[in-house]
Amino acid sequence: MKKLRNKFLLGFIFLIGFQKYNCQSRITDTLYLNTVINQWHLDAANARLEEYFSVMSEDFVFLGTAPGERWSKSQFFSFCKPYFDKGKAWDFKPSNRNWHIDYKRKIAWFDEDLSTWMEGCRGSGICIFYKGSVKIAYYNLTVLIENEKIQPFIELRKQ
Repeated sequence: MKKLRNKFLLGFIFLIGFQKYNCQSRITDTLYLNTVINQWHLDAANARLEEYFSVMSEDFVFLGTAPGERWSKSQFFSFCKPYFDKGKAWDFKPSNRNWHIDYKRKIAWFDEDLSTWMEGCRGSGICIFYKGSVKIAYYNLTVLIENEKIQPFIELRKQ
């Protein structure tokens, strides 16, 4: 009975230590991920094209607000370049970002509120931990509309 209790106690101490490490690791990861995404938004606002695209994975996908806006990295580059060449692209101000990190620390996904020229928007994305850094693999930008305003919006889209 004493051996069983000692094994249980040892296992319990290990579990608490692992959870503490895991919690600290997640906090560190979240701070790092926030830095990456904040810088990504800043690179767009300051029209730094190479920096903006350097954090995207090779198989990156961007979903924009218009129905036909589903771009690969190269397609999105072609879309973005004229805006960045003018010295100013878009300036999205994020807030209320929520992160989720898989238990193996390979993938992280998030959603965020954005203050934009389109008023309130929401972005969601997937990041991949890759060779000691993070790459954005997917980003979805949506315009927010209140439920009670959806019918006039639908009618407007039909025009």
